[in-house]
Amino acid sequence: MQRITELDLPYLPVDEARFAANPTPFLEAARQQHPWLAASPIGYFVHDYTAIRELLIQDNHLRTSFDGIVAMMGAEDTAWGRFTENQMIAHSAASHKRLRDLFAPRFTPRQADSHRTLMRSVINELLDEWAPRGNFDFEEFASWFPISVMMTLVGAPRDEIPRLRSSLETLGLGFSMDPTIVPQLQEAIGELDDFVQRLMAERRSNPLPVGGTDLLQVMMTASSEGNLTDRELADLLIFLFVAGYDTSKNVLTYTMHLMIDNPDIYERCAGDRDYCRKTVEESLRLFSPATTFRMTVQDLVYRGVLLPRDTMLFFPLSIAGRDPGAFDEPDRFDPERVANRRHVAFGLGAHMCLGQYIARAQLQESLQLIARRIRNPRRTAPPGWRPFPGTWGIRGLPITFTPG
Repeated sequence: MQRITELDLPYLPVDEARFAANPTPFLEAARQQHPWLAASPIGYFVHDYTAIRELLIQDNHLRTSFDGIVAMMGAEDTAWGRFTENQMIAHSAASHKRLRDLFAPRFTPRQADSHRTLMRSVINELLDEWAPRGNFDFEEFASWFPISVMMTLVGAPRDEIPRLRSSLETLGLGFSMDPTIVPQLQEAIGELDDFVQRLMAERRSNPLPVGGTDLLQVMMTASSEGNLTDRELADLLIFLFVAGYDTSKNVLTYTMHLMIDNPDIYERCAGDRDYCRKTVEESLRLFSPATTFRMTVQDLVYRGVLLPRDTMLFFPLSIAGRDPGAFDEPDRFDPERVANRRHVAFGLGAHMCLGQYIARAQLQESLQLIARRIRNPRRTAPPGWRPFPGTWGIRGLPITFTPG
């Protein structure tokens, strides 16, 4: 048995733009030196699919380590640091279970399906505005979709979207481990907090008619029944906006990036709803915005390696599905792929993403309608890339197309 500090580990330059643009060659080289671990400028990376699955479910040995991230960012005693350390997925096991049990019934597959008509209406409205142009930045277009859906679900006016969208873009960079952006994070979390506080106050002053309901009403009712403080409810609302924004926007943008190189798949999506579902799942295997992190709460031995207490581990869910030890031809995009392993884009264990079914529904519904109305898309410039780890993804995907 060796301590992790005694290993000769490969190095992943996760803080460099060249890694964000194409992690594959770095991972291939890392696997040649160690089958599941690598060092990085910010901590140890678990890069093996099976190791990620086996370690992430060890909730008794690992804890979410948002306090460690805040410390690394030098953001203690800031509003962003407070929110980051107190958001739902950062809570201790008992507190997290209390919140999850309270709200999980509102985020089931059935509940997500009940919002599909709304999702189709929102994406069609956006396409009515954007599709006639014949060219635009697809990432910018995609960014309006999840926030428009969420604003409708909570009964908020959409004229607030431009300001909130800017704040959400900033908060998406929060885990890119760049301490210089803490002032911007402070301003952005202040904007979101002001918005949800006004939203809650407005609803209390003007409750819905008897029998009326929306997601905000459901959450406020559940909050009163579960004895949540206003601060906890506000943090949950902020968390839903932050978590829901980048997942849908970044995955939808990456899916279009894939579709441009696979026009036959794209064409089939326009007419086949079930195929859209398969396409979304295959996109999620290849790409997720998320890198999650844990800290050992006690000494842990895994595969003959001693991970001492308080060891920070990063799990790049974003690229786990590209492991050739888990998936045949992992870089091949194939919605009809027959695989005996599932992707881990939404995490594992007690902290698996609560909003995954809403995200899946949004991606499926939007992909089909986009494929019908944005015909023959082509890139007009190479895509840019957001920092890695952070909420990774494409930053700017300019396209031209034939309006459908």
